[in-house]
Amino acid sequence: MVKAMFDTKWITENAAEFDAGQARRGAPPQAEKIIALDDKRRALVQKLQDAQSRRNSASKDIGKAMASGDKELAESIKTEVSDLKTFIQSATDEQRQLDEALKELLSAIPNIPLAETPDGAGEDDNVETRQHGDRPDLGFSPKQHFDLGEDLGMMDFETAASMSGARFVILTDKLARLERAIGQFMLDLQTEKNGYTEVSPPLLVRDQAVYGTGQLPKFSEDLFATTDGRWLIPTAEVPMTNMARESIIEEDKLPRRLTALTPCFRSEAGSAGRDTRGIIRQHQFWKVEMVSLTTPETSRAELDRMTGCAEEVLKQLGLHYRVMALCTGDIGFGSQLTYDIEVWLPGQEAFREISSCSVCGDFQARRMNARYRPTEGKGTRFIHTLNGSGLAVGRTLVAVMENYQNEDGSITVPEVLKPYMGGINRIEA
Repeated sequence: MVKAMFDTKWITENAAEFDAGQARRGAPPQAEKIIALDDKRRALVQKLQDAQSRRNSASKDIGKAMASGDKELAESIKTEVSDLKTFIQSATDEQRQLDEALKELLSAIPNIPLAETPDGAGEDDNVETRQHGDRPDLGFSPKQHFDLGEDLGMMDFETAASMSGARFVILTDKLARLERAIGQFMLDLQTEKNGYTEVSPPLLVRDQAVYGTGQLPKFSEDLFATTDGRWLIPTAEVPMTNMARESIIEEDKLPRRLTALTPCFRSEAGSAGRDTRGIIRQHQFWKVEMVSLTTPETSRAELDRMTGCAEEVLKQLGLHYRVMALCTGDIGFGSQLTYDIEVWLPGQEAFREISSCSVCGDFQARRMNARYRPTEGKGTRFIHTLNGSGLAVGRTLVAVMENYQNEDGSITVPEVLKPYMGGINRIEA
């Protein structure tokens, strides 16, 4: 059985639809190649089963021939069994190679977008669905977060670079506390109001975990690997989604909603020259991640709910933002439909992504063999998985700093964060 993101039987019956879905992503047609390889594998499997069945019956025939005294027949059957044994061994090796080839082919193919995902080649073709709040007028020329942080003496890039290289930062004093306050506030909101169960997952995972969520094998360069064959998680989506790996969940236990506040680690491969100043794009950062496991019938509605849970963080912080439906050329490898939330940064005079919420259908579940048992009917079905940021802590810190800055360079603490700041109302040098 080949574990991959797609059902080869469905591809065989819906080849044109499969290729059309890939074409919307700008990917080449693959159905014909997949079907041919799967047909070859299935034919070999049938021959192998027939040979194994004949070998079993022939072994009995040898006994019968010997019992009847027909040594010539017995020797003939022994020769046949020997030939069958040789064939079975070589066919088993060939099947293993075909299984691996099919798995490798399927593993490199992205998910099929939903019909409502906008068509497009890249981020310029993403579609704005709504905005919340008004663009703030600070009444003075706002600074970017890195200038604010360095002027406060609480954001040190130089020392971080000397010990770790580029794309690291050291936060100190009240800015470090503000970062912690933001993460705790978001985690409390998602658990206490939005019904997510808090998880404290491993930060190191094995190959099968990152394969299960789709980062391997195609995106290994985006990850950090350890010397003992583990991977630092790029997001808590990986360990939380894999909590359903190789399991069967009763339908009445769904949806299962999980959240975690963890460090995340990304190599930022291909990001050379982008956001080199500041903490927008770091190798190490904190993030509150949300994961939902649902039935196929409820997954689309769950995406709207999850996006709303992420938006609630920005609403409570009083930040201006917009929601974008990503086009087919910009959605992630495993996504069917993605909403990005972009917050307004006065210092940059631009919207920047602060959350991405995606529904993946059964794309990840097939790789993890994650299933549920329906309340009615027989058998099991693959669950649907969703993931989203609720939110990226570092980028939320940037948004708070730039939107709540004062002309003298101080930063006013948002009302909802004050309980987490020990009575600090303003961050000053």
